Amino acid sequence: MNDNRKITINPITRLEGHGKVVIHLDPDGNVEDAKFHVTQFRGFERFCHGRPFEEMPIITQRICGICPVSHQLASAKACDAILGVRIPDTAIALRRLLHMGQFIQSHALHFFYLASPDLLFGWDSDPEQRNVVGVIGAYPEIAKKGIRLRKFGQGIIRALGGKSIHPAYAIPGGVINGLAEKERDDLLTGFSPSYDACYTALDFIKEWLEKNRSEIKRFANFESLLTGLVDDAGCPDMYDGKLRIQHSSENTRVEFDPKDYLNFIAEHVEEWSYLKFPYFKEHGFPQGCYRVGPLARINMADALSTPKAQAELLTFREKTRDGLRGSTLLFHYTRLIELLNCLEAAEKLLQSEAICGTDIQNRASVSNNEGVGVIEAPRGTLIHHYRVDKYGVIEDVNLIVATGHNNQAMNQSVGMVAKEYIREGRVREGILNRIEGAIRCYDPCLSCSTHAMGQMPLHVQVYSKEGQLLVQLQRD
Repeated sequence: MNDNRKITINPITRLEGHGKVVIHLDPDGNVEDAKFHVTQFRGFERFCHGRPFEEMPIITQRICGICPVSHQLASAKACDAILGVRIPDTAIALRRLLHMGQFIQSHALHFFYLASPDLLFGWDSDPEQRNVVGVIGAYPEIAKKGIRLRKFGQGIIRALGGKSIHPAYAIPGGVINGLAEKERDDLLTGFSPSYDACYTALDFIKEWLEKNRSEIKRFANFESLLTGLVDDAGCPDMYDGKLRIQHSSENTRVEFDPKDYLNFIAEHVEEWSYLKFPYFKEHGFPQGCYRVGPLARINMADALSTPKAQAELLTFREKTRDGLRGSTLLFHYTRLIELLNCLEAAEKLLQSEAICGTDIQNRASVSNNEGVGVIEAPRGTLIHHYRVDKYGVIEDVNLIVATGHNNQAMNQSVGMVAKEYIREGRVREGILNRIEGAIRCYDPCLSCSTHAMGQMPLHVQVYSKEGQLLVQLQRD
């Protein structure tokens, strides 16, 4: 680009990992282009070559310290396919329960720790207060409920896998151990305060929507393709089901077996980002790019699988029928509806007869030279695809993570918000926070188990067309 006038936000704060935003301005100081750069390189698809496929659930969960359960389960499902087995019903129930624990802790983490400072204090509030420590000081009861809710989700993971981060649990053919009745009974006591915390957040977000309806409507609000797993009733299924690609206007809908994803999804590469750009082949790039995660799953759902969440879905659709459903800010609202859905699903699993069963593994030898495992991670659809030799040694790995599916949508959101708020080169901290906030809505996970406490540094420079430094903002 000939014009050197630009704004750089590096790094972006209150998300998992490291990335930056570069905004190019035209000679009048208005936004000409904006890009979200993922600056970290992940090498898992290459350095897994030569490993026994049985090791993949443990190796690949190290991709992320926030959602290791999601990678472990997608990997285990791919390994099940290589073995050619259907795992026992109890093992399926236990994997699903582990997955619900992951959703509960992850969604609670994002809403109460990362998103709530913007929602409670406002975009233009003092940055020194606009963080989780500020929330604890100003809204201690909300903060405590969020901490307890996340702890409950982590407790489910720990009860099954021995620890809440990087548990050893799902293996090819099933799970390592069952659930004792005492542990089941202990977990069942945690639902009442967890529902209370979830409804506290839902009541807040519905009130926040009404107060901020105008901004929500113009904040990266766009129609798009939506992608996610659904069951036979058209309800989002976080562990299994058909993969649906649907346009938000509902004039496009295809459903297919997830193992056939390569017939429908391709990946585009840009030289300025390490993150790939998946897209729907039929529509091409970039028209075929889509959104995944809570906003996509809720908007494309025919219904939700549990009664409390279904009631909240109907309320959501009533409140957003006037052209709001595509707003990026509504990721926060839909994430809470999913949180409620997952609490109900976890409670139902714990009350089932199968959950304390002892038939938890099917042993077998390599039957197929490839396997595909697809689940819905908290941030969206997660694909693990392995090819092995006759001995079960990994020859090829393809991973499409949830954040990758949302890559183009995040770039589009950043551009729309930047153009909405930056005019004639005038920039203030609250505008930069809105641009970062557009990315935070997607809750992207950009790194492998790396995150920071507190406030990261921010350095913004605005240049003239001739390359002269006009404005410099520094936040340490």
